[in-house]
Amino acid sequence: MSVLRIASWNIHECSGSDRRYAPARIAQVLASIDADVFVLQEVSARQGNADELCKRFEDAAGASSVFSPTFVKHGRPFGNALLCRLPILAELRHPLPGRGEPRNALELVVDWDGCPLRVIGTHLALRAHQRRVQVARLADLVDAARNTVLLGDFNEWHGRASLDALAPLLDDVPSPPTFPSLCAVARLDRIFASRDLRVVAGSRRDRVARMASDHLPLVAAVTRTQARLSEKPRASQAGNEPGDLR
Repeated sequence: MSVLRIASWNIHECSGSDRRYAPARIAQVLASIDADVFVLQEVSARQGNADELCKRFEDAAGASSVFSPTFVKHGRPFGNALLCRLPILAELRHPLPGRGEPRNALELVVDWDGCPLRVIGTHLALRAHQRRVQVARLADLVDAARNTVLLGDFNEWHGRASLDALAPLLDDVPSPPTFPSLCAVARLDRIFASRDLRVVAGSRRDRVARMASDHLPLVAAVTRTQARLSEKPRASQAGNEPGDLR
């Protein structure tokens, strides 16, 4: 697999632009994007439970799922999930600092053609001062990173003011605005990548994608910029909660 297809999407608890709870639309879009790795934010099941919802997404994407709740909302787990078709070598959860709604980063180390790749998904706070301390924590995690992709909903409305700590470490991949889905003007969803990777990003803008959530899916192709790398990427252990290996 010389080209890796990845995607990030805030699915807004499966509530669409029409305010209708419709997991089937989310699953339809996941199937149509056909990515190797999906990073999903605001995953929560208003009907049934989170395991059933993730299983539905697994079937649509043809992938294994890892769900990382950040808190309980209206009696239901709410958080981030990753869907992955590649072999998962390690699973790590990184709590992020800040007041208000708890935030975290969910990291998978996956086997990409025999070379470990770090995929880190997150959803940052609404307030800029909280995002700054969360980004500082993410910068610690990816310091001297190789073979690393960081993606998710960064909630940065004004350029990249709260994201500057990542600039020396990762490239902010050029990508289109994704919010609101019916008339996207804000680049809330982003992809950052280590400089040994080349990432080309766009958004999915078909009618179902625009209606399924208040964010558009961000989709990208990842290739290596140099000969195959054999060095295993460093995964910081501070504050990690190892999950089950899948």
